[in-house]
Parts: sequence; C-alpha cells; structure tokens
Amino acid sequence: MKIKTRQLALDAMLAAMCAVLGYIALDFLSIKITFESLPILLGALLFGPLDGALIGLVGTGVYQLLRYGVSATTVLWMVPYILCGFLAGYYAKKKGFSLDAKQTVFIVVLTELIITILNTGVMYLDSKIYAYYFPGFITGTLAVRFVVCVVKAIVFGLVLPMLLRGVSKVVRRESA
Repeated sequence: MKIKTRQLALDAMLAAMCAVLGYIALDFLSIKITFESLPILLGALLFGPLDGALIGLVGTGVYQLLRYGVSATTVLWMVPYILCGFLAGYYAKKKGFSLDAKQTVFIVVLTELIITILNTGVMYLDSKIYAYYFPGFITGTLAVRFVVCVVKAIVFGLVLPMLLRGVSKVVRRESA
C-alpha cells in the first residue's frame, strides 16, 4: 500500500510539472518549444503505460484549461501526450523497465515524432475550425518543427537515463 501511495504522489507531481512546463512554453505562431513531455516520459519509463497516460492526461488537461480554456479541440490537443505516455510506458514494461541509453533515445525520439505529427494534424483542424488557417501556416514551418522535435528528443533521450537512475533509487529506497 505504501508503494502505491508514493507512486501516485510522484505521478501527481509529474502531472503538475507537465502542466507548468506546458504553460511556460515558448510560442512562435506554429512552432512551440516545450518540455511538457519530459515528466510524462519519466513517469512512463518508471511505472508503465497507465501511469504515463494518466500523467499526460492530467498534466496536459490542466495546462490546456489554464492556458486556452475549453474548446472544440481541447481533447485533441491532449491526445498526443496521452499516447506518448502510454507508448513509452508500454515499451519500458516490455523491456522489463531496464532500458539502456540507446533504447531510451529510440522510444523518446519515436514518441516525440508522434507528438509532433499529431499536433500538426490538430493544428490544421483547429486552424480550419477557428478560421485562422492560411497557406504556409503549417507547411511553411514543418521542417523547423521537425528539427526542434528531433533535437529536443535526443536531448531528452540523453538526460532521461540519468533522471531515471536517480528517481528510481529514491523510489526504491523510500519503499524499502
């Protein structure tokens, strides 16, 4: 019981970090630089797909409501992060929660690419629904968006193994 309570508390802290990191993102029209997926990935790689998806749901849900309120596309903006948490957690669980650096970089790059692709689709839908689409809005910045995505994913992939070791030691020590 004690372990589950600590795990839930850590999930809540990671969801709060996700919301804050999403809220303080750097927005440049159709390019957004954010680190909100880092706590989602950390939770997913530590605890599995359900925790990763829930951290993504709660974290991005709070962020979306605080920053934009409720709209026709609110849930669609949350889906990429929920999916990111689920996929990363599923991969970690399949590998017995002991990923090497190469596996960590792989899953982070994959999930960040999925986030970017899905967010691009949601951006298109949102711009059509709310009539702010113009030619070049998405296609004009697509290359830059993918470069930002890959650079961020590689940095996350290199940092996460150290974070995972540190946090897992604390979680194990406290649960003993």
